[in-house]
Amino acid sequence: MTRRDTATSGHPDARGLRVAVVRAGFHPEVADGLLSGALQALREMGLPDEGVTVADVPGAFELPLAARAAARSGRIDALVALGAVIRGETDH
Repeated sequence: MTRRDTATSGHPDARGLRVAVVRAGFHPEVADGLLSGALQALREMGLPDEGVTVADVPGAFELPLAARAAARSGRIDALVALGAVIRGETDH
């Protein structure tokens, strides 16, 4: 299956892609679960672990800046941003 076949097959195909995952680490118990789920989903779409770059940032506030830098790098095909803002936990 090629990536072009994805639209007609209904099955996402990530083989051959370079994916950046940017993770906010302020709530590690949440962030770790989100990362685990994202990596599993990417594997299920055929993306090997070496096709994924994970970048950690301190919190959700930094996610947009890191995501923009990754997107502008020209070294990735897709971007996943993971983080959580829990009411009452931060000033965001």
